[in-house]
Amino acid sequence: MDDAAIPRNDPYASLRNTEFRYFLVIRFALIFALAMQFAIIEWKVYMLTRDPLNLGLIGLAEFVPAFCLALFAGNIVDKKEKRGMVLKCLAGYIVIGTGLFLLTWDDIMQGVPKSWVLISIYFLVCCGGVIRAFVSPSNFSLLGLLVPRSLYINATTWSTSAWQIGAIAGPALGGLCIAAFGVHWSMLLVLGWILVAFYCILQISRKPVHYKEMGETVKERLTKGLKFVWDTKVLLNAMTLDMFAVLFGGSVAMITIYANDILKVGPEGFGALRAAPAIGAFLTVMVLAHKPIVTRAGIKLLAAVFGFGLCIILFGVSRNFILSMAALFGSGMLDGISVIIRQTILQLKTPDDMRGRVSSVSSIFIGSSNELGSFESGVAARIMGPAGSVVFGGCMTLGIVITTYIISPAMRKLDLKA
Repeated sequence: MDDAAIPRNDPYASLRNTEFRYFLVIRFALIFALAMQFAIIEWKVYMLTRDPLNLGLIGLAEFVPAFCLALFAGNIVDKKEKRGMVLKCLAGYIVIGTGLFLLTWDDIMQGVPKSWVLISIYFLVCCGGVIRAFVSPSNFSLLGLLVPRSLYINATTWSTSAWQIGAIAGPALGGLCIAAFGVHWSMLLVLGWILVAFYCILQISRKPVHYKEMGETVKERLTKGLKFVWDTKVLLNAMTLDMFAVLFGGSVAMITIYANDILKVGPEGFGALRAAPAIGAFLTVMVLAHKPIVTRAGIKLLAAVFGFGLCIILFGVSRNFILSMAALFGSGMLDGISVIIRQTILQLKTPDDMRGRVSSVSSIFIGSSNELGSFESGVAARIMGPAGSVVFGGCMTLGIVITTYIISPAMRKLDLKA
């Protein structure tokens, strides 16, 4: 679509692109499947061990390969055709989903030592971390090739919306399916949605590769994304703020313990608690699709992350299911603002030939901090208890926001004008 032909202030402009609509289904189906799968794994592991540290190890198992391979993966993605990279990643997720389906089949696993089941689950989660190192920059790069630059803010908002819908439905349905059908058959539904994403990527045509060979050494190619982010202070500040907020403020890993041992609401309540942040975030991005944030984006980002920290503290001290739901819902609404702003900065500031590498750096800062944050929460819960772990993380988030406000004038002045 020609930029000149695009209606201004049209919140549905990017949705008129057929391939972008398929991309949104991929975004929804994949995060739906992975969020549901992660929630089911958390429940299964906690039922096997009753140890919060084992929940943290799930996040660590995915974090380590995703972190170690991020720069390498970004370089590969920049040099390869993006649709083909997403296709390969989805094929890998199909293999992992099949493995988890078999691992949770009690008739097959009867008599197998519990330790071997846990090790196998961690191994497949680790394999998922390898794939995630590639799928995040591949999806990010593909989005930039589907719509014109003038629609990046609009497309990013809808892409985040699709992600949030999947993040809502995945954990919620995961909890309901565990209660209704058990862990094993719930894993089959996960596999089915990955197949939906696989079908949709086949409907998108191959895209041009913008990578230009410049005679750089391997080290220069791998670190170019890091250098770009370091030199682009607004991007660096946004990533750093989000990274530490997610690292210390992430309470998702403790939701299993809250649902089972503190609030005593069972798998149905577990699914509702897991879905609450995503519901809040989804409502936020739907509003921002019609009223995008452009001016004073930095101040609004800082305020949102500060409010996120307060909501996490409230969740930590709550012993009432409704209040806990409200706190998580509020945290999701505020987190949605952060996601939209950061992703928009990435799309607007990143050159086409560096999208894979810059997105990989983003995954190091933010994506991997989700899993590392789960591990941090598990370790802190061992030391302070689950509630102490969550409250500590929320307090750390507040401190990080205050520090960022003081030391980063670039963040205070941030706008999103293209």
